Amino acid sequence: MRRERAAPIALAQLPPPVSGFTGREIELAQVAGMLDPAAGVVVVAVAGLPGVGKTALAVHAAYGARQAGWFGGGVLFIDLSGYDLAPVQPGQALDALLRALGVPDGHIPDGIEQRAELYRSVLAQIDDPVLVIADNASAEAQVRPLLPGPGPHRVIVTSRHILAELRARLLAITVLDQAAAVVLLEKVLQAAWADDGRISGHHAAAGRLAQACRGLPLALQITAALLAADAAVTAEELAGELASEASRLEALRYADGSGNDASSVAAAFDLAYRQLDVNAARLLRLLPTDLGPDVSTAAAGALAGWPPRLTRTVLGRLAQAHLVEAAPNRPGRWRMHDLVRLYARQLSDADFGERDQASSQLLDYYQDRADAADVHLRALAGQPVPTEFACRADALEWLDAERPNLIAAVTMAEATGHDQVAMHLPLILSEYLAWRRRFDDWLTVLTVSRDCARRCGDMAYEASALNHLGLALREMRRFDDAVSAYQKAAAIFRETGDWLGEGSVLNNLGLVLLEMRRFDDAVSAYEEDLMICRQTGDRPGEGVALDNLGLVLLEMRQFGEAVSAHQEAAAIFRRTDDRHGEARTLNNLGLALRELRRFGEAVSAHQEAAAIFRETGDRYSEAIALENLKLDRVGQTAENGTQ
Repeated sequence: MRRERAAPIALAQLPPPVSGFTGREIELAQVAGMLDPAAGVVVVAVAGLPGVGKTALAVHAAYGARQAGWFGGGVLFIDLSGYDLAPVQPGQALDALLRALGVPDGHIPDGIEQRAELYRSVLAQIDDPVLVIADNASAEAQVRPLLPGPGPHRVIVTSRHILAELRARLLAITVLDQAAAVVLLEKVLQAAWADDGRISGHHAAAGRLAQACRGLPLALQITAALLAADAAVTAEELAGELASEASRLEALRYADGSGNDASSVAAAFDLAYRQLDVNAARLLRLLPTDLGPDVSTAAAGALAGWPPRLTRTVLGRLAQAHLVEAAPNRPGRWRMHDLVRLYARQLSDADFGERDQASSQLLDYYQDRADAADVHLRALAGQPVPTEFACRADALEWLDAERPNLIAAVTMAEATGHDQVAMHLPLILSEYLAWRRRFDDWLTVLTVSRDCARRCGDMAYEASALNHLGLALREMRRFDDAVSAYQKAAAIFRETGDWLGEGSVLNNLGLVLLEMRRFDDAVSAYEEDLMICRQTGDRPGEGVALDNLGLVLLEMRQFGEAVSAHQEAAAIFRRTDDRHGEARTLNNLGLALRELRRFGEAVSAHQEAAAIFRETGDRYSEAIALENLKLDRVGQTAENGTQ
């Protein structure tokens, strides 16, 4: 028997150190003192202005602590995107950390508290200290569930705000002094061009550059990149251009929540923007249209309406100018610093027509690709599938990578008046979100679909959204809400004469009634569903209804009738070549056979179910079938021992 492979463990997530890091000797020593095991400090919270180098300090401190041998268990790193339009929620952060710790998908619970408890429990089983870096947090509530329980593990949190209620050792960092700022400029420039003396040989101009950047590391990095990109520009010329931008800083002021304005960053961004060619400038304006945490090269191309090669070239130019960067551990994806994103969004505000066209193109791209991926997920053996993906695994990989962006796209579609996408994309994503057990996301997008359909008066979409919403609510064990959603959906389908839709709702309603142990009501729902399926010739629907009816009969201890229902359903799925439906039914059939003490037949059913689940990539269901198989064999052994 094949054993399920363990989920991979990712405890080496420390990003590479930032080029030109300097001027933080005192802060590094402070953080090191806090991380020293003898200090007993569990949480270090680093705060400061946007772009001041909080992440760089945390990363360099972590490297030092690793070299000192303090964190033999490894490092976990998560960007909480606290100041983005779609910040990482505590439940999402815990999900990512649990996966990094090797917890399989199917073992991750739904609730935040349950995830936090499991996270602390998994960490408690690791003897060597682990360092967790929670980067870019916006509030204590975003971080608190990520804190470990008692033990040797430690946390560094970075935020624009001082998180005074986190019960952490606090450290506020400020801008670099003049000398350190000049050293940073020199280090970054000479890392690109070893013999470049435009900073080291021109102290007065270098000082003016540092002053114009106001010692903010992000602005200094961009300024050095401008020099590196154009060997003809002198430090004196660049300093003069930066100084001349003062009249524009007031309009580009950024309030970071601390009462200070990082206006020098806006000046550097503006100057960098003016140095871009037409294509790079246009793409910079368009990138914030995608509300996800990062963007793929293909999605960026959809925004601009460009082919992949041109898109990659232009993204490379923006990366060279430090206006975008490659997303860590996400090949082919790009992200913007939050201040760059804000600056670019302000630029796009000046041309609503350009942004609206880009929004439409991006939403069309996400909907078309998601639709193609969904076909792969639902396709039965031998059915034609879209060529956008090589196989089902390829489609799943794309959906996994784009999930945050797809969820954000639904919200954007609703906000920008793209009603058809807001109604339809959530339905396309339903199979995937259910498969990956992303119930929070599922509920979010389906609620958007339902509300948009009601606003538009589209009864068909409203009923479909309610039907899918019931599925999500059932998985979240909100049974009363699920029943209400199904009843509303059934009423709409009945009113519009959609028998197939009504039958689908009745089938799903029966599952909730089964969970609620309202067995007679569930049987009635399935009998009505079966009548509709047989009258309309819906053989796949008939198979599903029979399989679920068998589950109800099993709970009612009518085991013989349950076996008959499951066997009839399995035969239908076999004839329609629905391998996954067949596996699900065989698994349920085995349960009924076990109750009748027909252990040999139960073993065969569960063996076949596990094999098909493995074949179709449903590892969660495969694990369930294997567990059932184990129980069958225990019963079989006991039965043989008594004979």
